[in-house]
Amino acid sequence: MQTLRTADALLVRIIHPILIVVGLAVALMLVVGIFTRVLGAPVFGLEEIMLLAVMWFYMLGAALASRERSHLSADFVRVISKNPKVWRVAALFSTAVSLGIAVLFSTWAWALFSFGLERGQSTPVFGIPWWISQSSLFVASVMFIVYLVRDLLHEIRGEDWQSGDPAAEVE
Repeated sequence: MQTLRTADALLVRIIHPILIVVGLAVALMLVVGIFTRVLGAPVFGLEEIMLLAVMWFYMLGAALASRERSHLSADFVRVISKNPKVWRVAALFSTAVSLGIAVLFSTWAWALFSFGLERGQSTPVFGIPWWISQSSLFVASVMFIVYLVRDLLHEIRGEDWQSGDPAAEVE
């Protein structure tokens, strides 16, 4: 279990700076794109690079949100019931359904990635292979599965993981 925590901490230490750099790069590219269009001389192919960066930015960010349990959720069960057993059953059900959907998403993402590799498709301006951006979907879906399995195990054991702060585990 300690090996998984160490690998997770290392992964987060790698992803955080990537997200910062890519986020700043996307913002800069957006400003440059708007500014050059206003001047009447748009940068040819900028959208291709932005698409690649945004795909990875969004998917890595979503994976970190899954890790830190900070993604959007509608936990109305706690509003309509005061029974902790009902909360636990709802949490188990919700996590199990999310895991099933993540597995389906992963198979779809793998099929898309494989299709991109087989076809050898690339962007029109710079010839960047499409599978580079498509692979972000598969990488994120695998991370979703790992974190959902973790969450499901916590739910099954009845551990109150919601009181912890996974972000503090790597700091």
